[in-house]
Parts: sequence; C-alpha cells; structure tokens
Amino acid sequence: MRQINFGLIFSFGLITVFFTLENTSPTTVHVLPGIEYTLPLAGLLLLASGLGAVSAWFFAAWTGMLNNVEQFSKANEYEAQQVRIQELETDLSRYRSTVETQLGLLPATTVTSRSTESDSDEADGSSAE
Repeated sequence: MRQINFGLIFSFGLITVFFTLENTSPTTVHVLPGIEYTLPLAGLLLLASGLGAVSAWFFAAWTGMLNNVEQFSKANEYEAQQVRIQELETDLSRYRSTVETQLGLLPATTVTSRSTESDSDEADGSSAE
C-alpha cells in the first residue's frame, strides 16, 4: 500500500511541476470590486489547491473533535447505564431474598400437603373409627 501511495504522490507532484512549467502566463483575478491580483496561472492553481487542502484539514480536525466529544458523552452514558444496571441487580437480589424469606414463612405449602394426605386417607376408607 505504501508503494501505491508513494506512486500517487510522486505522479501528482510530477504533473504539478509540468503544469507549472507550461502555464506561466499571467492571469488577473478579481477578488472584490476594485481588488485584483495578477499572478501566473500555475501560482493561482497552487494557491487554490493549498487553500483547499488547509480547508479540508480544518474540516477533518473539526469533525474529529466532534466525534471525540460524542464518544466522550456516550462513554458517560454507558457508565451511567452500568451504574443503573448494578443498582437494579442489587434491588432484584434483595427482592428475591425477601420473597424467598416470605415464602418460607408461609404455612400454606405444608397445610395443603397435609390436607391432601388426610383427604386421600378418608377416600380410601382407612380412617380409624
């Protein structure tokens, strides 16, 4: 990949040099009414491409900064969600232990099984009369 990048940069530089050598005729640029500059066409091209490159660099830096801010806020949200999940897990375990304790205190499960046994004994006719 480095060879391809080097080849592209080298060929772009070579093309720029040939363009500069061939286009030395002066060109007038009107910036604002009453303000005009006369420069060689190649110089104007290099100036315009330089301004474009600097603008692209500023845009990339600005976009990178915005992405970092967004990732930072997402990291804070993630930490807050993890804390909330931990709180909910603690609450759930506390509620489970409370329910298990309450179920252990209920006599309904033992009474139901005893009444079922005595009902089946009476149905068999093996009651002690």
